[in-house]
Amino acid sequence: MKFRLIFAALAASILVFTGAAVQAANASKSGDYCIKKGGVVQIRIPEYGTNGGNPLILSGSADFCQFTAKDGSQINLLLSTLWTKQPTLAALAYYAQEQLGDGCNGNPASCYCSQLGGSDLFGGVNAAGGGWVLESDPNDVLEACIFPDLSSIDSWGLAYHSVGTIRGKDLSKVLRYQNPKNSHSAVRAHVQPEPGRRA
Repeated sequence: MKFRLIFAALAASILVFTGAAVQAANASKSGDYCIKKGGVVQIRIPEYGTNGGNPLILSGSADFCQFTAKDGSQINLLLSTLWTKQPTLAALAYYAQEQLGDGCNGNPASCYCSQLGGSDLFGGVNAAGGGWVLESDPNDVLEACIFPDLSSIDSWGLAYHSVGTIRGKDLSKVLRYQNPKNSHSAVRAHVQPEPGRRA
């Protein structure tokens, strides 16, 4: 019985270590990919009350990739959103370019994020503010639109892209998950029968 417990504890330790090692390897690969595509890896910390003088630093941090264009415009997304080949709600929202709906008051990018099913609000709609603060610069606050699957692209980048304006970089050229509209049309074109022949 004692050996079974020791074996079980050892097996659990190996699984945890292996999972952490895989996660670290993916973080390294996604960071390298960000840099290769012209981005900068940034560690950001969630903070509440950024509009006041003494924000509340919340638990955790997240790794973002920031792309900056020659005109100074920027777009940010989570490394995990950039790196995955699987669909994410953030990537699908970027590709869809849905137009901003009616009923928005205040910050249009935040409202647009909410209309897409995400949120960039810290503490709900209030004047306290909040966001993802750059670890090395407490004045650099990012409004990151976070979706239920935990994927994220910044709210202003999504809002501008909805009207065809590219900020920082066209993410369709760097997201590893490709636009499904392009792949579906390519698949349809490939499987269509020749005229006069049945499929």
